[in-house]
Formats: sequence, structure tokens, C-alpha cells
Amino acid sequence: MKRGFASLLIAALLSAESLAAMTPSEWRFSQAVDLPAAGLVRVSVPAETLDAARPELADVRITDSAGREVPYLIDRPMPRRESALRSKELRTALEPATTRITLTTGTRSMLKGVTFETPPGIEFIKAVRVEGSHDGATWLHLATDKPIFRMAGGAANPGVSFSEGVWEFLRLTIDDSRTPAVPFTGVLLQVAETGAPVEPLPIKIKARDESSGVTRLSVDLGAMNLTVASLGIETTDSVFVRPVTVSVPELANDDIREQMICTGLVYRMDLNGKVESNVEVPIDIQIPGREVVVLIDNGDSPPLIINGLHGTRRVTNLVFFAREPGRYQLLSGNSQCLAPRYDLSELGDQLKSAGGVEVRPGRLIAIADYKQPDNLAALPLTGAKIDVGAWKFRKSIQLSKLGAQQIELDPDVLARSSQDQRDLRVVVEDRQLPFLLERPSISRSLALASGTADDPKKQTLSRWSLKLPQAGIPITRITCVADSALFEREMLLWEETADDRGDKFHRELGHAAWKKVPGGTTQEFAIHLNVAPRSGTLFLETDNGDNPAIKLRDFRGHYPVSRVVFTAASDSTQPIWIYYGNPDAASPRYDVALIADQLLRAERAPAALGQPQNMHSKTERIIRTLSGSSLYIFWGVLAIVVIALLLLISRLLPKTA
Repeated sequence: MKRGFASLLIAALLSAESLAAMTPSEWRFSQAVDLPAAGLVRVSVPAETLDAARPELADVRITDSAGREVPYLIDRPMPRRESALRSKELRTALEPATTRITLTTGTRSMLKGVTFETPPGIEFIKAVRVEGSHDGATWLHLATDKPIFRMAGGAANPGVSFSEGVWEFLRLTIDDSRTPAVPFTGVLLQVAETGAPVEPLPIKIKARDESSGVTRLSVDLGAMNLTVASLGIETTDSVFVRPVTVSVPELANDDIREQMICTGLVYRMDLNGKVESNVEVPIDIQIPGREVVVLIDNGDSPPLIINGLHGTRRVTNLVFFAREPGRYQLLSGNSQCLAPRYDLSELGDQLKSAGGVEVRPGRLIAIADYKQPDNLAALPLTGAKIDVGAWKFRKSIQLSKLGAQQIELDPDVLARSSQDQRDLRVVVEDRQLPFLLERPSISRSLALASGTADDPKKQTLSRWSLKLPQAGIPITRITCVADSALFEREMLLWEETADDRGDKFHRELGHAAWKKVPGGTTQEFAIHLNVAPRSGTLFLETDNGDNPAIKLRDFRGHYPVSRVVFTAASDSTQPIWIYYGNPDAASPRYDVALIADQLLRAERAPAALGQPQNMHSKTERIIRTLSGSSLYIFWGVLAIVVIALLLLISRLLPKTA
């Protein structure tokens, strides 16, 4: 009776609210919502609508058949987070080959698992059996052979999950038949979270990169503004444990960098003949863009065989009262309008809990007479004029299509530009094109030509010369393969460079301790550079002492990827260039930050760089800029200087008898 009265009250309040006519042509997209009857309606917002709308749905409007605006409420059901409780009583018993812990929970809350507490630094892998009871005498199996572990490197899973339920007593049996018992210091009870609906999320892997023991997956979610509930990894590997980090590209100090949003652990292992696995990473965060980056830490293990990814997303509903049946319109895609302010705040809880007809809108249709220009396409993305006379090099930018562009800087540009790329300029005709620098968590490798460079005066020293394809490439790591089966060495990496007076000295770049033992898992050896090299030849050396010289091969240099992101205007037919090689240039300052959010999330086309062009020397540029009388004055002054120098030389020469 109370629920029916509340529904009538909600309907009366919503019906009484005044409705104003709208101008649909200010919105880019429309979707039909067909209602067979009047009443309370819950519209499930599809992913394509979230992709077209602004992040907080500030531009979403609902209109009735007469074009009048209908007030609505946004409902985003989210699960209540888990909480942890300590049990009322805990008893531990050490038995032959098992540790048994009996808990008196002291709570009537729904429980979904337990988490074991241990002293720090202890490594273990154990199988756990969980039983529940209401009287402490009759026990029901809740979980069998569930893994708990803590491994070197930080990978850990100290918890066991089981079916949700209320239990007065829990009995935990830990298998110690294979490894010694672990001193557990406590057990936390995991209170179950309240559920929230999810929908399958079709996703795809755009790119995969392997570097430094890390697998990097660039994942396309298919739409923007999705609240991703979880991501799952599809792999055929039978035994593995991998820490996982999920990041999103974000704008920071006019650069695009990856911001971590969550971490997780995926594993699959065989305990007592039973395979236990967890390949899901919970997220529950709204992702503004279409892309997330998944980093899988492989350590010294080979990369996982990844067949694909799957995901789920949280649903978003629009709740409103339809005064009459018919066709309603769901509008989205207005970057300029203010967020609506409806008098529904006091009815929020009632609306979210009330029933209603659940519908899904029709497909997204572009409004034919849409008038509001798209910011990214309409805003003139051109900077100030530029005199490129001070730049030494340039390359043409070859586009595959117009719109948002992405260029990966090659080693030539990285070597000849400033270390922070502050001298980069994208130019069309004589004007700059504003751009953003993206620094993803990707590294590229290139082969290094190597040779022996031993010092004959130091018989115990092994030294290798490593030649870069080009001097100045910002190498951050060097790797190689060791053929020697057993060794332990201190490695030193350096280069020979000159100071301001021309005196040469050894400049240390990095050092590392390398160790190889029979049966070890190390696939390659690496040395990280503390500073970027200046020259094109590096030297790696070690003192063998009284041991045989070690044998190294397959040297490779690794450098971080940098990308330039900009927009190519649809009406431009002039060639686009990237200029670099001006150490005196300051970092550019563009108004692109005003639309950086759109540029960051836009689907980018990969662009390519042409061959490098060496610009004219400074003297040639001066001559090219002179014309008319100024050119004659230049040559006249130059002739006078030459004559004066000849006269001076003649006076200094000894006179003949």
C-alpha cells in the first residue's frame, strides 16, 4: 500500500512539472523511445549513446511527441564495496600435515570470503578448505583446495572466496603436506558487497608490445564514457601468476601520459590435481576515453599466450514519467549546453527503487539540420607564423586520412632534437599546427653493432664497443645474451666524450650486477642508463678477476616511444612538415589545451614520416634573405674585409733584401 502511494506521489509531482519546448537542431544525435503506455519508464542507455554524449550526460535530453522537454533522473547502480571484519573468536590448531583455524564470526552479515594475515616477508603456496556451520557441530563444505600464496616480487593472493551466506562458525583447513606450516597472525572476514547489474562489453586489442619483461596491451573499449566493471584475460597457459596494472591516457602538463587506475592479480595453478584460476581484474571506474592500457608484469617468465580480452560494464538508466504513450526522443551530442536542473533531487531514492517499464532506445541517428559545429573540426587549429631559419632538419608528414593524427618519432628525430623535444614544430606553409606530445609506456629496440675493445694493459678486463645507428639516440637500456653458463660480474657502461676545452674523458652511463647460475630463469641481461648518451659509440666492460672471460652477444638498445598528436584540417592541401634540431628553441605554448580533451579521445589515424632534409647552412640562409641593395652592401662589406686582411698579412711578411 505504501509503495503504491509513493508511486502515485512520484507520478503526480513529475506530471505537474512544467515542460518547455526545445530546439533539437542544437543536438547532433537522436534516438527513438517508443512507449506503449503512460507511466514510469527506465531507459537503459546503450554504449553508443554514452559515446556520443558528454561524460556526465550533461547534454542528454528527453522530449515527448510534442517536442517538450521531459525531466529525468540518472540512475547508475553501483555495488556497495566489500568490508572486512574481525571474528569474535579465533582458535588455531597445528595438526599433522594441516593447520586448522576455527572462527566464531560474531556477525549476521552476508560473508563471501576470508583473508589470511601473515608476518611480512614469508613466501608460501597453500591449499585451503573452507567449511561453514550454524551450530559448531555440523559443517558444510564451502570451498575446497582454494589457493593462497605470497611470492617473491610482490605477487600475493591471501584470500579465499566462497558462496555468499550467513555463518556463525567457519573452519579453515590449510594443507601443510608439501611445505612447512605458516604462522598465520589473523583472519579477516570479507562481508559481501551488494550486487549491481552489468552488461557484456565487447572489446578488442588494438596493439601489443613486449618490452622489459612487460606485456603492454592497448585496448579499445568501443565507446567513451563507459563505467567498466571488469576486464578478463583469455589465455591457454596452464600455470602462471601475473600482476596486472590498468592505466588510461590522460593530459598532464600539455603531455599525454598514462595514469594508473587500478591493479590486480591473475593466476592459474594446479593444487592437489585441481586447477584454480582467476583471470578477472575488477575496475568499476568510468573511463573518459575509448582506450585503456593493460600492463602484464611477466618478470623473468615468458609472455602469456593471450587469445583475447573480455569485459563487463555497469548499466546507466534514465528514469522519467511518461504522461502519455507514443514516441519520445533521446537527444545527445551538444558540447555547449548547460547541464539540466530538474526538481527531482528529493525523489531520487524513490525513483531509483520504484518499478517501471524498462526500454532500450532505437539506433543512434544524426539529426539532419544540426547547426552547432563540432569543436574539434570547427576550431581553427593553427598557431602563429614561424620562421624556420633556425631549424636544421625537417621531415614531411604523410597522412593516410584527415582528422586526428598520431606520429611516432623515429630515432633520427629523437637523436637530433632536444632531449625533451621542446624544439619540435609541426608546420604547414608558414604556420604552426598545435600538437600534444604523448609518452606511452612502450619502448622500441634496435640492434647494436658490437666488437671487442679489450685493453692489452689490463689482461683481466673484458670490454665491448657498441655502436649506435646514430649518435644521440636516447637509449635508456641495453640488453644482451650471455653464452657463459656460470658467472657473477659487475658491469660498467661508459662513453668517451670531450669537455668544453676539447679534452676527452670517460663519462659513466650506468652500471649493473649480472649473475648467471645453472638452471636460472634469466632470459637476457640488462643495464639501465642513468643519463642519455651523447656519442655514437658506447663501451661495456667488466673485470673477470681470475675467472674466464664471459661471452656476450646480441646487443640491443632500447629507447622510449614518443608520439606527436595533432589534427590535420580538412581544407588543407599544403604539405605538412615536422621541424627539429634547434637547441635554442623554447617549448611551444598552444591553445590546444582548450580542446585537448577532445583531441585526446578522438580516434587517431597513424601518420608516417618521410626522409630527413638538411636545411640550409646559416650563411646560405643569410644570403637567401638578402635582395636588392642589401645584397650589394653585403658583398661590398665582405670585399673590404678581405682586402683589409690581405694588407695586414702583407705587412707581417718579412721583406726581401
